[in-house]
Amino acid sequence: MNGEIGLVNQLGHFAWYELLTTDVAAAGAFYGKVVGWGARDASTPELAYTVLTAGEVPVGGLMDLPEEGRRLGATPRWVGYVAVDDMDATATQIRRRGGAVLLPPTDSNIGRVSVVADPQKATFALVSGLTYGQRQPSGLDELGRVGWHELLAEDRNKIFDFYGELFGWQKADGETDAADLYQLFSAAGQTIGGMLTKLPSVSQPCWLYYFNVDDIGAAAKRVNAGGGRILQGPTELPDGCWIARCADPQGALFALQGARGPQDTEQPSASEVAWSAKWGGIASQGRMVLPKPKR
Repeated sequence: MNGEIGLVNQLGHFAWYELLTTDVAAAGAFYGKVVGWGARDASTPELAYTVLTAGEVPVGGLMDLPEEGRRLGATPRWVGYVAVDDMDATATQIRRRGGAVLLPPTDSNIGRVSVVADPQKATFALVSGLTYGQRQPSGLDELGRVGWHELLAEDRNKIFDFYGELFGWQKADGETDAADLYQLFSAAGQTIGGMLTKLPSVSQPCWLYYFNVDDIGAAAKRVNAGGGRILQGPTELPDGCWIARCADPQGALFALQGARGPQDTEQPSASEVAWSAKWGGIASQGRMVLPKPKR
């Protein structure tokens, strides 16, 4: 592997993001237009791999969804990697606490990795010895970076302790009337995301990652123009940030967050919206009433 910056020092933080997709070239072009990422080949003789960059900084990876996974019904998706110190011990803790280890600790092109699921079956990944990324957690507001991490849980009240005990995450107070619906959480004192109990219209628990853009309206138009779909939004949060939840052309879910541009005259969506999504091969439709947490 062509290591770039050496080992990261952000234990307990999301340190890397990877898109598993059915069309690497098309996905790279799509996110290049929507988010502004560059792409460069980082393949090894054993694995075809593309690194996505914000400016010159590696922010994520792009690779084919493994054929075995496709046969088992896996669909394109983003996976977030949390940095850990002891991979094997963490995987053992996940099993003991009711989670599952889908890919046992394995040496890979980005470091030692393991793909896991929490007790409510939301998948994420672990990494140690990461060869890409930053030595310190970055600011959540930098363009082209992941600025927010959101868990759509089966029951967010029951799942929080799992992550708290595993990674040391703590509950963070938010100035919102919907605090009983949306739990902010922090890692090492930095608020990095939120957890909410999903509605039945969301087919299964999952993590959703928000990419920072400078103009939410313009980015949403690029999603549609590139063959993706806006599932929800753009919607304004109390602090003036705007968000949109989306699917890329291959069906992977992602989200955008940013300011509303001065030339954006389109009527934004309301907090209650009709929406549809396809995840894990299951189509669902319904209405979602959004809490509007203070970020």
